[in-house]
Amino acid sequence: MPRVRVRIVSALAACLCAWLAPAVAVAAEEAVGERAVATFAGGCFWCMEGPFDVLEGVVSTTSGYIGGSVENPTYDQVSRGKTGHAEAVQVVYDAERVSYERLLDVFWHNVDPTTADGQFCDHGNQYRPAIFVHDAAQRAAAEASRAALERNKPFSGDIVVTIEDAATFYPAEDYHQDFYVKNAFRYRFYRYNCGRDQRLEELWGTAH
Repeated sequence: MPRVRVRIVSALAACLCAWLAPAVAVAAEEAVGERAVATFAGGCFWCMEGPFDVLEGVVSTTSGYIGGSVENPTYDQVSRGKTGHAEAVQVVYDAERVSYERLLDVFWHNVDPTTADGQFCDHGNQYRPAIFVHDAAQRAAAEASRAALERNKPFSGDIVVTIEDAATFYPAEDYHQDFYVKNAFRYRFYRYNCGRDQRLEELWGTAH
């Protein structure tokens, strides 16, 4: 093939690729589905990532801090209970593959809904259980879920979990992210000694 013709063909191919690229990118994005965000506080955030990570449709989980008054809080500040933040996990999920209602169900079965200022062995407002809602639809779903649990709870005691408007979420320091995977032995030791699973079994039974 003459050199000039090769250049023309290459130029046309490049133009075609440039024209198709946005359409391909859009198609790929649509294939992923609609991304949404949910935020839950349930005591130590180390223990709240895993239950959501195993769900099909969950894209990512991030440990962090929410609901306080200090900008860019550190773990040291939050753990002292002086900032108003709660340790929380933010869940990014594909709303076409997993529903917000399913996430709520997982949340409930991984917390003690009868304890307000703390969870298990961790005490203080920074460990409070809460559902942080991002819009009116999430608030309606959260309130309906809490009401349904009130009617059918398998335990005694009042449900004291709050439903709060989501504020700025600050990701925790890197060493806290995926702690249950990166520091599995230390995580299991902490979780057992905190009595988390023992209390969850008392509340929800062995099938929680």
